[in-house]
Amino acid sequence: MAKKTSAAETAESMAKRQREISVSEFFLKNRHLLGFDSSRKAIMTAVKEAVDNSLDACEEAGILPEIAVELKQTAENRFLVTVQDNGPGIVRAQIPKVFAKLLYGSKFHRLRMSRGQQGIGISAAGMYGQLTTGTATVILSKTKNSPKAHRIAVQIDTRANKPAVLSDEEADWRPEFPPETEGQDPATNAHGTQVAIEMTAQYVRGRLSVDEYLKQCAVANPHLRLHFKASLLKKEKGAEAALEEGAWLTYARAVKTLPPPVEAIQPHPHGVELGVLMQMLKDSTARTLKSALEADFSRVSSRVALEICDKAGLNPKANPTRVAHQEIEALYKAIQETKLMRPPTDCLAPIGEEQILAGLKKEFPADFYAAVTRAPEVYRGNPFLVEVGVAYAKPGENAELGADEPVRLMRCANRAPLLYMGGACAMTEAMEGVNWKAYGLQQPKGGLPVGPAVFFVHIASVWVPFTSESKEAIAHYPEILKELTFAMQEVGRQLSVYLSRRKRQAEADRKRSYIEKYIPHLALGLKDILALSDKQKAKVEDDLTKMLERTHLDA
Repeated sequence: MAKKTSAAETAESMAKRQREISVSEFFLKNRHLLGFDSSRKAIMTAVKEAVDNSLDACEEAGILPEIAVELKQTAENRFLVTVQDNGPGIVRAQIPKVFAKLLYGSKFHRLRMSRGQQGIGISAAGMYGQLTTGTATVILSKTKNSPKAHRIAVQIDTRANKPAVLSDEEADWRPEFPPETEGQDPATNAHGTQVAIEMTAQYVRGRLSVDEYLKQCAVANPHLRLHFKASLLKKEKGAEAALEEGAWLTYARAVKTLPPPVEAIQPHPHGVELGVLMQMLKDSTARTLKSALEADFSRVSSRVALEICDKAGLNPKANPTRVAHQEIEALYKAIQETKLMRPPTDCLAPIGEEQILAGLKKEFPADFYAAVTRAPEVYRGNPFLVEVGVAYAKPGENAELGADEPVRLMRCANRAPLLYMGGACAMTEAMEGVNWKAYGLQQPKGGLPVGPAVFFVHIASVWVPFTSESKEAIAHYPEILKELTFAMQEVGRQLSVYLSRRKRQAEADRKRSYIEKYIPHLALGLKDILALSDKQKAKVEDDLTKMLERTHLDA
């Protein structure tokens, strides 16, 4: 029997199958782009997104943050993830959109330093939970002025990228945190938010775990008081698995001061591409081209706006919404040719050298600490700054820092730790590119230095150039690599001074112990040669010891 062949497609038949997809549908099928590509990684990503949002909310409201993270195993490879904060809370109308609508938030449209930028993370975590367990995201939130909290269960309508509210009720709830002292009642707060998401996940302790993220978060945010508890199912032989309640682990605050407030800035003209410039002029509410340049961009004064218009051959009084395509191209070229001040830096809040040291000292006992905060620089018109800290322990004194292992590299962006894709990150490349042998550390060719040390590397920017939507690695911009290298070399020089001093001290101690070993024998020999009494021999031995001590101190 002859094989039946299908009829050739026509433009009309193909058109019938074409339809628009929402951003939720896209990320539902491509969840790996958001960091949900494995069950082990998914639980860490969910915690990270919730904690990032909590920290941003607390800092914007001027509240010293307190956050509790709880993992509760509900079945094999299934966990309930709960994150609670003492932030300002969320008004009822906004809750469904914040937690069940992708690309919704207040941060994307503002050029200022913040952890979350895209409005994807926490909604994506809820979507992953919905996909893998079919359950809703449950939110409890109470504002200061509200007598009761709101408990809302939501899912994402992925076809329309909009929230579907499954339940909505008022509740007598206040955020509750473990007490500072064991035996005390739990501490409650008048306002805050709690989010609970059940998902398919694996919880494994180690360098790429929730535990590690929270530890690094405590270092990067020394003003944070952070609690963590993991309750796991334990199966006894011949019995059903039972939940073993975990104990709370608390990371105490190292400092009681909030990061300095940051201001939103307008885009810098040198960082705006042609297509963006076209859209900005089209959307401008200014009446003239000159006033549009002044109002919609940073570092454009009245004089500079006139200079740009003159170079472009355009009338400063022209309507910005009616400028022709060719005229915008001329305007774009004129902007690139005009010398402008660097963008303002009050949009950045560095951790600061003192607070980096406080965070490292709290979590990593060591013998030497150093930190450097570089002056702000610019890439693609966006201001950024780099900070580097180091803690170096004596070999064998800190179990977390092996003397014969690569140094521990902690990467952070806008105070948020980056755990995955270290090999693809500019921070790793910069670290491997420094000649650490010149600073007293061993280093294999093309690799990280070796030694009992942890390096903390932080970039702060209004727009961090992540390599993907999952925000796991920093892109390799030459300007950023340069600043990272300079900062690492600066702490490297401080570390080199310490290691050199320690090496000299060790050599002096070795010589001293060698001499001390033979002083009694020398005194005994002098006693026999000079016919000294026992009392004179003891005095000679004491004098030799004191002479050695003075020589040691002078050295």
